Amino acid sequence: MPVVNLNGADLYYHVQGKGIPIVFIHPPLLTSMNFIYQVNELSKRFKVIVFDIRGHGNSSFSKTALTYPIISQDIKQLLDYLNIDKAFVCGYSTGGTIALDFLLTYPTRSLGSVLIGSMSEVKDQSLKSKITLGVKFAEWRALQVLALSVSFTNSNNALLFKHLYINAKKGSALNIEQYYRYSLDYNCTDRLDQINLPVLLLYGEKDKAFHCYARLLHDKLPINKYILIGDIKHQLPTKAAAQVNNFIKQFVASWSQNGEK
Repeated sequence: MPVVNLNGADLYYHVQGKGIPIVFIHPPLLTSMNFIYQVNELSKRFKVIVFDIRGHGNSSFSKTALTYPIISQDIKQLLDYLNIDKAFVCGYSTGGTIALDFLLTYPTRSLGSVLIGSMSEVKDQSLKSKITLGVKFAEWRALQVLALSVSFTNSNNALLFKHLYINAKKGSALNIEQYYRYSLDYNCTDRLDQINLPVLLLYGEKDKAFHCYARLLHDKLPINKYILIGDIKHQLPTKAAAQVNNFIKQFVASWSQNGEK
């Protein structure tokens, strides 16, 4: 199992395929296993990199409180370790917010981004309530209950559910709580116009609660393409994998730059 030590934490990572690099970033509690369909398909054409955020899955507990800047720094240092100059960063849900933070913090290390059901801030009460519930369950150390719910909603078959659940339970309740809690306060909306890199926005047509975030990003990001995927809610990487993978293939191929390693 490949692991690299970054600033006191052992990060599990997996690299598959060759070509243009794409890094995938998962939301709280879930792990890199949530991108299994992207790894298996996109690695036929690109270099796909997944990792477990510190305190999640097979990565070790982080003594340093988990924040988006720390996760962005971990991604940058993972790229350094892998001798990759630039990569596309792809984030799912709050993982997409980290992708935005990475674009803003390390623009010279980015080729662009894919945001799947993501946001630049949490501003509606419904989403705030859901994230707050995640904070509370993590505070109560009730990870099994939370893992059951999150793994079930993100799986499309029994085997995937099993793998998502097993990996979710491995995480540190404290680090997971920190990830959830930081998501409530982070806001980069006022800086979106600084991102002069191509961004693909993918949202479920039935994920209506997130359409306000999609429109906000579409209005404020200088270079972006906004796509609604039909007959699906929020869990696009697993429940609309074929469509997601095809859109990513087209996007990365059309915007790839020279000089990536």
